[in-house]
Amino acid sequence: APLHPPLRLLCESASAVSEPAAPPEVSQHTGTMYAACKMRPSTTLPDDLPKVYGQVLFKQEYPHGGLKVLLRVSGFPRDSPELRAVHIHQYGDLSQGCDSTGGHYNPHNVNHPNHPGDFGNFMPQQGRINEVIDSEATLFGGLSVIGRAVVVHEKMDDLGRGGDAGSLLHGNAGRRLGCCVIGISSPKLWDMYRNGQRRRG
Repeated sequence: APLHPPLRLLCESASAVSEPAAPPEVSQHTGTMYAACKMRPSTTLPDDLPKVYGQVLFKQEYPHGGLKVLLRVSGFPRDSPELRAVHIHQYGDLSQGCDSTGGHYNPHNVNHPNHPGDFGNFMPQQGRINEVIDSEATLFGGLSVIGRAVVVHEKMDDLGRGGDAGSLLHGNAGRRLGCCVIGISSPKLWDMYRNGQRRRG
């Protein structure tokens, strides 16, 4: 039987609250949202630090699919590999290099490493990071990371175990080597780079 009008409106309202609005690209790409971020060295980077380049790509099914992140970043020293931290930062502002991207994106006001964009540590292989990970961040709704920045750091992330205030704020990951602003994209880059990537886990 048809729903009574007030009940129908209530159901529609509940649905609207539970599902974020879908950008037009979702219907264009069969229910999936894609985003991309072109990594470049920070313009304030000292000459003695690595210059990193590459792509950070995102894919998420609408409305509640998990976010997959593909990291393809090069420029790390081949002869002395070390763990590097990668995080999403609050602002997509590169006016002062990576230094103007603010702190970690932390919409829930929680301690590090529980921010949605705390991707963790990555060990470059032959000077490159090539990995696909699952993330707690989202491309949809009011908490979308589109327009925010991805930052590659000089050091490893202590994952909140460093015993000081910095550990709970940013993981003591050091200076910002490179960064990029996340923007909506077509599936082309994801499909191009996805083959041959190493999956974490």
